[in-house]
Amino acid sequence: MVPVKIVNLSGHAIPTYQTPQSAGMDLHAHLKTETLLGAGERMLIPTGLYIELPTGFEAQVRPRSGLAFSHGITVLNSPGTIDSDFRGEIKVLLINHGSDTFSIHNGDRIAQLIVAEHCTVQWLETSSLSETERGQGAYGSTGKT
Repeated sequence: MVPVKIVNLSGHAIPTYQTPQSAGMDLHAHLKTETLLGAGERMLIPTGLYIELPTGFEAQVRPRSGLAFSHGITVLNSPGTIDSDFRGEIKVLLINHGSDTFSIHNGDRIAQLIVAEHCTVQWLETSSLSETERGQGAYGSTGKT
């Protein structure tokens, strides 16, 4: 368990894990009125949440599979990264890939949040890299016989 400070101005419960082995926690819309997201439109949806992550951690905003499957609603910059030095409100950049206008209400579950540890790299410039079986094979190059 990693302690993370949270300010909740949404009036909704703080994000929680729905099962003991869940990786993500649901984020809820914090809206004054119903918001309509037209087909092809994108919009920042506020959550009313502010967090203080420890150094060495990030939070990732990811789509909810049910919204994507049922309505074509997804997070445009998925995963959206929240750095440990960000103190602003968490907002979710949703896009409607569906053909119908989608209605978002206060309290709707709109995305999920995953907190993960990350490392900081130190680049070592070189003129060559070690050889591997894959080599420079790119997209679709693995798993072929």
